Amino acid sequence: MATPSTEHLTTEQQNDNWANLDQMDSLSIVTLMNEEDATVAAAVKNALPVIGQAVDAIVQSLQNGGRLVYVGAGTSGRLGVLDASECPPTFSTDPEQIMALLAGGREAMFQAIEGAEDDETAGRQDLVMIHLTKEDIVVGISASGRTPYVVGALTYARAVGAASVSLSCNVGARASACADIAIEVETGPEVLCGSTRLKAATAQKMILNMLSTAAMVKLGKVYTNLMVDMNPSNSKLTERACRIVMKGAGVNRETAEGALERTGYETKVALVMLKTGLGVEEARDRLRQAGGFVRSVIDAQ
Repeated sequence: MATPSTEHLTTEQQNDNWANLDQMDSLSIVTLMNEEDATVAAAVKNALPVIGQAVDAIVQSLQNGGRLVYVGAGTSGRLGVLDASECPPTFSTDPEQIMALLAGGREAMFQAIEGAEDDETAGRQDLVMIHLTKEDIVVGISASGRTPYVVGALTYARAVGAASVSLSCNVGARASACADIAIEVETGPEVLCGSTRLKAATAQKMILNMLSTAAMVKLGKVYTNLMVDMNPSNSKLTERACRIVMKGAGVNRETAEGALERTGYETKVALVMLKTGLGVEEARDRLRQAGGFVRSVIDAQ
């Protein structure tokens, strides 16, 4: 089957106003890029209602024991890998709960695997390999909105009854028709014609930040605006955990450190102990009963 033309895609268009890019000095180039980057947030803003719907769908799947699975190719896929890999240290999620599939596999994270994104069957097969179920949710990421690997994955997700979200940087994208929720953010032509690692990728990164962060807030991983479920796995994060407890409980460093040491550096438990006067095990039990929501335990006291 012939490859569909991309000439109509706004992300592939050339803007003649920038046709002298190769003649500009360095400051002019970076100024132009900065001016174009400034348009991305406004484009994302237009899609906020749909992004909010996607967050709610992700929360529902995760609450039902399902997984969030990012699927993409090239830069788009690498952004999915980045977002998924940052959730365990930031929110103490299971690595299998939020995961990413990249066309071409792990090697494609570091070098281009030619033709991988053109394999629609591979998108389906990769979801089969992880035993996708109807409890899961798939987010297909594609700047063009027509990447066969992503389209194949979204089509399979729908076939098994899993929720699905498409994230594209063109309007009327093919991937949109394959998903339950279609996020379309038209970022327009790139300064470097067709290089969607620029504005399109910036928009995708912003939206993935929103999807995972807002979902984790809704799942009780945050108290006020503090990341109380982080994994303090190194000295920097141990220090951060201490500051979080100090701020959240309104105590001094010595008190915060003492509570963290008694809980084995479980930030949530230490915070609940200090805010309620509960012991370690009772604080853990109350958190368990409250589904991990710190505020619910504190307000119930």
